[in-house]
Amino acid sequence: MTLVPFDDRDGQIWYDGVMVPWREAKLHVLSHGLHYASGVFEGERVYSGNIFKLRAHTERLLVSGRILGFEIPFTADEIDAACIQVVQANGLTDAYVRPIAWRGAEQLSVSAQQTKIHLAIATWAWPNLFGADRMKGVRLDIASWKRPHPETAPTASKAAGLYMIGTLAKHAAEAKGFNDALMLDWRGQVAEASGANIFFVMDGELHTPTPDCFLDGITRRTVMSIARRHQMKVVQRVIMPAELPKASEVFLAGTAAEVTPVRQIGELNYTPGRVTETLLNDYEKLVRMGPAEVEALAPI
Repeated sequence: MTLVPFDDRDGQIWYDGVMVPWREAKLHVLSHGLHYASGVFEGERVYSGNIFKLRAHTERLLVSGRILGFEIPFTADEIDAACIQVVQANGLTDAYVRPIAWRGAEQLSVSAQQTKIHLAIATWAWPNLFGADRMKGVRLDIASWKRPHPETAPTASKAAGLYMIGTLAKHAAEAKGFNDALMLDWRGQVAEASGANIFFVMDGELHTPTPDCFLDGITRRTVMSIARRHQMKVVQRVIMPAELPKASEVFLAGTAAEVTPVRQIGELNYTPGRVTETLLNDYEKLVRMGPAEVEALAPI
């Protein structure tokens, strides 16, 4: 597969309130966000020209910035409008959207309270993270890296620095022939994959780890609501690795992963089944509804 570098593409990127040519959207090498990971971001999907749950993503972006100690200098309405503008400027109807906010280059030390906060938004065509034939299921290794205690990292934010161990875990898994990695937390409890939440079907119920040290994903909450509409019992609880053999089906849920079945975790094998397929199909229908239709379906 030929890679197209992200710094050498045609198109437009929204940068601090202005649309700029793609190749000119640059920051200085001494930006605080690069050296100290003082940046937050979002991952959003465009389906049939509409950004799915745009306001929920925008609100989380603003909250993530506040958790890291800075205020993004744009309102939620302005960020929503900018996301829509950049999608339209690039002529895309099905795509991925990446807003990112970071501390600039005015100070380069641990203390950087006088730095300017920047915001950029880019979009590009991107299929499902695991490919169109994902119903066959993906394979997960067990990561050696652990999700941290919330007193040791800002785990409630979608902060750039928190994804470093995700990258390390995924690279290690890929080197062994797996697609991704299942990450435990510092207690040894099941947490999530490197960048997506995880669900288990056990005795006809949907079980998922309590998100007390990782993101309570927007897709995660959406899938839980879909399951409840099917009268499925949804259980959020502590899940230990020893319970994994009890699951009849396993799947991942996230903006990039969407709903993706899992066929293997370590040495355990699973068969993607009816529950996963039902939730996957309903999710794909939901994301292609208009924003008003989605809003009318209040979470349950």
